[in-house]
Amino acid sequence: MTEHPSLQPYVDAWTHSVEAISELVQPLVEGEWNRATAVPGWSVRDVVSHVIGLECELLGDPRPIHTLPRDLYHVTDETSRRMEVQVDVRRHHTGPEMTSELEYTIIRRSRQLRNEKRGPEATLRHPLGHDVTMLDLLRERAFDVWAHEQDLRRALGKPGNLDAPGAHVARDVFIAALPAVVAERGSAPANSAVVFDVSGPVEFMRTVRVDKEGRATVNGSPSLGPAVTFALDWETYVRLACGRVRPQAVADRVKVEGDQRLAEAILAHFAVTA
Repeated sequence: MTEHPSLQPYVDAWTHSVEAISELVQPLVEGEWNRATAVPGWSVRDVVSHVIGLECELLGDPRPIHTLPRDLYHVTDETSRRMEVQVDVRRHHTGPEMTSELEYTIIRRSRQLRNEKRGPEATLRHPLGHDVTMLDLLRERAFDVWAHEQDLRRALGKPGNLDAPGAHVARDVFIAALPAVVAERGSAPANSAVVFDVSGPVEFMRTVRVDKEGRATVNGSPSLGPAVTFALDWETYVRLACGRVRPQAVADRVKVEGDQRLAEAILAHFAVTA
């Protein structure tokens, strides 16, 4: 247990998902490590390497000194280059090497989190180089690890944990992003409302309202005569919000009522993470 109750739900969610990843990959044969995931350019091995690498940096381990190949099409900016180093340096590791490093990293990181004395508002350095509060970092790690657990499950054909603690963290992250998705990126007009009706293991209904100044807020109250209503299942929502699938590929799983042009604009900018 951490010393700060507000942090514990994120630690618990992270623990649940990272241990699920360990269980998933433990029995894999060598060929399964190379199976492609929905993350552009990343195999099962690469996703696990990413998880290991970020947790190692949070443990204070030095970043690898490694030069990336020039032909990695999915590496397009400084952020993706920084993320890719921890992945590429492990691309020739065997399955047993991967599982043993993952298990050791989980043990070390769990011990660090149990002994954490800093509070929710403590500021620390993010692996990408910016300052972040402890609360925001642990929320991000719980979300990220759960999202990658789902990447691995889809790649390996082993669905599960769509309603895990990390899923509820993800839901809150996605809902918090909806005003920007609808108003800033989707350019919803002033004095309009957009409704999201999500069903499945994690279900919710939220309305994004854009005021006369173009500012957007989100709440759980229904809207009379919204400009657009989206009805979709939770897994499809996750895949869209994580940028794992194009809207056209899941059009049969997303029911849209209202302004079709606005709906297309919102879906085109729906991903809040890559």
